[in-house]
Amino acid sequence: MSNAVSVLNGASFTGLAEVKDAGLVGMITLRGDLASKSLAKAVKECTGCAIPGIRKVTQADGTTVVWMSPDELLIVTAYQDVDAKVDALSTALTGAHALVVNVSDARAMFTVSGSGAREVLAKVAPVDFAADQFVPGGFRRTRLAQVAGAFWLDTDACFNIVCFRSVGQYVFDLLTTSADANAEVGVY
Repeated sequence: MSNAVSVLNGASFTGLAEVKDAGLVGMITLRGDLASKSLAKAVKECTGCAIPGIRKVTQADGTTVVWMSPDELLIVTAYQDVDAKVDALSTALTGAHALVVNVSDARAMFTVSGSGAREVLAKVAPVDFAADQFVPGGFRRTRLAQVAGAFWLDTDACFNIVCFRSVGQYVFDLLTTSADANAEVGVY
């Protein structure tokens, strides 16, 4: 059996902002009725997090729950905890119309942090990154140039980016090009 590795095995780049491969990250897709009390209870018991509002994230004890669509959440947790959380959620949702899937090895995650993080992302995604518009806890599912991606803001300067693993190298290269010290625009 092979050892699990992240998409770029810890690669990083520092320029206008720091771009890093987040390493092995556990990710669970949960589809179901987000207004359901049984689903909310299962998520809270398994993660410590409430169901986030539209385009929001909630966080507790190293786990993040991300609103992905009206019937989908992404649960981001420690890689080694995924199987236990999938089992717990599946058991808690027995009989409910829900889908719980470990997607950890199908996704890649990067962080973009530092004073230039907003500018780096603004060059590649059609989102208003002004500090009063994209605030901590905010989330978007959109395009990163030519590919699908999603991101949320943990603090005023650290964005978490998720994409399909198959385009991980492209996204890293895109972000590092945008973060090049000679590519400053000065919008944010």
